[in-house]
Amino acid sequence: MSKVPAILRNKLMQMAIGFAAGTSAYMSVQAPSHEVQLAMELGAHYESSGRHIGVPYVDKLGKGQPLTVCNGVTGPEVQKGQYYTKEDCQRLELPKYLAAEKAAKRIFKHWGQYNVWVRASFIDMIYNLGEPAVAVSSMVRLANAGDLLGACAQMPRWVRGTVNGQSVSLPGLIDRRATTQELCRDWGRDGHFTAVLVSEGGLNAR
Repeated sequence: MSKVPAILRNKLMQMAIGFAAGTSAYMSVQAPSHEVQLAMELGAHYESSGRHIGVPYVDKLGKGQPLTVCNGVTGPEVQKGQYYTKEDCQRLELPKYLAAEKAAKRIFKHWGQYNVWVRASFIDMIYNLGEPAVAVSSMVRLANAGDLLGACAQMPRWVRGTVNGQSVSLPGLIDRRATTQELCRDWGRDGHFTAVLVSEGGLNAR
């Protein structure tokens, strides 16, 4: 049984069908890659359940409890008391996802061999965890050794956060990693998703 929530699964599949038909949310020559767009949808689902978060809040589950807004955006650009529109959030989020994609291309030696779902799952991991943590992980070591399935299996290990000074497993991260593991391991490989995409014109689904 799929671990990807039905609402997210439907959104991802609709996006994939749109890509195959030559449409996307970014109708410009500077549109981000398909995998970045899919990763952003993943982030929106797990960071905010698809809701717009325009008022910064303190992420009490995050390391250092940073001031956070939009879909997990932290850093000096997030100012207390400022309201961020959907356009502001896209302006803040997109560069971070593009940076995660750039990092993924740098640290995963076989990036060019991965399908769009695998790439989206790795981009989400880097966006959520940061390049320094991912770059030295067993996930990357296994992927670079040619063991993609082994790398995918590492994802559920990254589910801990700090609550009241204690390291605990967080339900939200457990669900998020179950989704990325399934995308990494199964999507485009079990025949079903490949058949759907090919029927709509194809989408690098190997």
